[in-house]
Amino acid sequence: MFKFDQYKLRYFNFRLLLYVLLLSSAGVIFISSATMNSGGDTVTKQIMGIAIGTVCMMVIAMVDYHFVLKLWPLVYLGCVALLIAVLIWGDANGIARRWITLPGIGNLQPSEFSKIGLIVTLAAFFGKFQKRISSLPVVGIAAALFGVMAFLIFREPNLSTMLVITFIFVVMIYVAGISYKWILGVLLACIPVAGILIYIILQPDQTLFQGYQINRIMDWLNPDEASLDSVRQTLYSVQAIASGQLTGKGLFNDSAESIKNGNFLSEEDTDFIFAVIGEETGFWGSVIIVILLFLVVAECVWLAIRARDMAGRLICIGVGSLIAFQTFVNIGVATQLLPNTGLPLPFISAGLSSLLSLMMGMGLVFNVGLQRKRDNS
Repeated sequence: MFKFDQYKLRYFNFRLLLYVLLLSSAGVIFISSATMNSGGDTVTKQIMGIAIGTVCMMVIAMVDYHFVLKLWPLVYLGCVALLIAVLIWGDANGIARRWITLPGIGNLQPSEFSKIGLIVTLAAFFGKFQKRISSLPVVGIAAALFGVMAFLIFREPNLSTMLVITFIFVVMIYVAGISYKWILGVLLACIPVAGILIYIILQPDQTLFQGYQINRIMDWLNPDEASLDSVRQTLYSVQAIASGQLTGKGLFNDSAESIKNGNFLSEEDTDFIFAVIGEETGFWGSVIIVILLFLVVAECVWLAIRARDMAGRLICIGVGSLIAFQTFVNIGVATQLLPNTGLPLPFISAGLSSLLSLMMGMGLVFNVGLQRKRDNS
């Protein structure tokens, strides 16, 4: 379980730790600013989450990731059990059921932890069957493992998270070395599937997707024809980012035209936290946050290249792809490049489930780094 004799302190990636702590600290500042007029204990919870998450991250960094990978069936079944529990007993928020209340823990969003659970599952599975990665049984089982999770998350409904785990699956199976014949076959199959989905979406009585999901896409495609209420958040987000100009209006800005006043923007501490960053720190502040997130992803890739085995490589790639995709989508929504969907900005948006799951994922990445291939020197 613990392999301290194989760990070298000089292999611990202190740069990556610094980036994660800087982003988490910046998150507390921006969340505090975003909620300064709404009260609540969001900031306190976020600080507690960082403290607990950091401890979990460092503990996991000391637990041999090979030991964790051996437990992948339990990890996978635990994630599936929680996703099923959400559909049965979950707390409803509008038409969605995404949270479950656990005694002594509080509200938990299982889909966030399922992202890490899927990474562990696929890393263990692909690592074990690396030489047969392109065989039909291996591909079929991998698709089934992914498909069960994707279906349960889609049923919540949580289309955005389903897209996240889809991206993770695609990246990991590609890095695992699947044959280009499979890749070409899937790409060719996607053409008719995409056509069928578009046809279904256009049907007025379709039940595959929720009405609000379709409306968000149509409003994004035709913003001039959409009602103000349906595009209000995105429009104010873009205006806030633009109003920050180069240097921003200053942290904890409380001017009358701020998006934090007058109910201009909701979810400003979660899905639209980048609007607060852009308004208060301007272009340069936004660039710094983007660079820090890029550096986290780059370090994950760097550690993947130097991993001792395929399983370790896949863990780093899986976590890196998770952070990269969520960053791209969150900022894309805030800047109107993508349809409105609810994905947190990694390490910065408020939300304990997202923060803790990311910290756990980073703990695995640190552990892979501690056991990476030795330098020639």
